[in-house]
Amino acid sequence: MNNKLTSCITQHQQSPSCVALTLYLGNLAPSGRRSMRSLLQQVATLNKWSGPLEQMPWLTLRYEHVAKIRAVLRQVQKSPNTINTTLAAIRGVLKAGFLSGQFPAQEWQRIQSIDRVNGKHLPAGRQLRAVEISRLFKACQRDPAHGIRDAAILALLAYAGLRRSEVAGLNVNDYTRRNGQLIVREGKGQRQRELILPTVARSYVRQWLQCRGNEPGAMFCQLAKNGNYLPAQRINAQRVYGILKRRARDAGIEHCSPHDLRRTFVTRLLEQGVDFNTARQLAGHEQIQTTALYDRRHIKTQRQAMANFYL
Repeated sequence: MNNKLTSCITQHQQSPSCVALTLYLGNLAPSGRRSMRSLLQQVATLNKWSGPLEQMPWLTLRYEHVAKIRAVLRQVQKSPNTINTTLAAIRGVLKAGFLSGQFPAQEWQRIQSIDRVNGKHLPAGRQLRAVEISRLFKACQRDPAHGIRDAAILALLAYAGLRRSEVAGLNVNDYTRRNGQLIVREGKGQRQRELILPTVARSYVRQWLQCRGNEPGAMFCQLAKNGNYLPAQRINAQRVYGILKRRARDAGIEHCSPHDLRRTFVTRLLEQGVDFNTARQLAGHEQIQTTALYDRRHIKTQRQAMANFYL
């Protein structure tokens, strides 16, 4: 449990809203917790609440308030997915309040009746081309101080499809050098999985671990400005994002996110004939419908179809 949630318990034990928020966020994986906190912060802003999320009166929300939030988010043209996820975050807090006996059953039933927003926007993100992937690694090779570590991180994003939070959560003993087996313990929804890294990824990881050494702890640690390794200082998910952003800039390619490399990983699997269920397992998805959202094969097919179209 993170410091903010612990602080909420110790400092605001008499606040039912704080307890409900704690119960809801505490049951989410770190990546999900971060996303839901961000959405709840937007809800607080819409309600003109100020202060820490833990001190806000979540359990004062009623049907008309939540319905109005839904309407406002539609008016400002938020995507259906963002609106529905925001509603899910609100419901999550209120459900925790209801189950702990602090939120009225009738109001909970009314709020449950608020419909999801239908609609479909263009898929987020993009698939990287092979030449872009190559340029990312070449950018790392030009940096002797930090490049070996950064190349290993990029290898796990691109060749294993790990989420940035999963990369940040890896420990040295999660990887078996003999056969390239990697155990992902910080998966979304607290789901763990095992992967066998492809040969090219093993090479980058091996080079990094040879430099880092066998000291137990975080696989990817902070580096001092002079390039010295700091094994006791684990990088976080935001740092992983920053590393990719920097390398993309150094490589002179279009902006890309860690999730774009994950989309590229899933799409390449499917292009190479891997079935959807295996791709789902490798990506750590619970539902195969989620894996389908990462499939970018149709974009290339549509472009080829239009390029050859004539009347």
